[in-house]
Amino acid sequence: MEEIVNEPSVEYKKRHFTVAEYLEMEKASQEKHEYFQGEIFSMAGASTNHNEIFTNLFLEIGALLGKPCRPYGSDLRMQITANGLFTYPDISIYCNGLNHSDIDNESFIEPTLIIEILSPSTKDYDRGHKFDLYKDIPTLKEYILIDSEAISVEAFYLNGKQNWELIEYKKIDEAVKFVSMGFEVPLNEIYNRVRFK
Repeated sequence: MEEIVNEPSVEYKKRHFTVAEYLEMEKASQEKHEYFQGEIFSMAGASTNHNEIFTNLFLEIGALLGKPCRPYGSDLRMQITANGLFTYPDISIYCNGLNHSDIDNESFIEPTLIIEILSPSTKDYDRGHKFDLYKDIPTLKEYILIDSEAISVEAFYLNGKQNWELIEYKKIDEAVKFVSMGFEVPLNEIYNRVRFK
């Protein structure tokens, strides 16, 4: 029987959960879930293209990053203390040490840069409401969205006036500027081995 992959949706509809209940359930779960305002959301599985992009980018970033910044993958849970979101960004870079939340030793706060690899079921959320929630992180300087179905990168960064600016990349011979990190990554490296339908 073919496995059906559902879009992210509210996982437990019967009632609202406390943060403590969510964290306890997450310890026992084989899958990852987001938590926001009492609701628990199942997170979508990753496609082959998603995994290729993640591997390419993680290796490139790891080779280019200087101390004290360190990249982490989607198994690292992040909490936004200002609005209560618990989530697992595809890649997060922490430059101020890995400081945990006051309420959970396995949830971390204050990343400098967040990268999300877009899928058809999550791209609207990642571009819209999730970005609004991420803006509440006081240390966040950059937010990069990478499409897994086309050559397209949207890179948002905080400019000198503390306003978010967008640079878009759509050509394979371009290089994405990681403004807050001081380096570039070519799109042909990001999309290496990625196959579009």
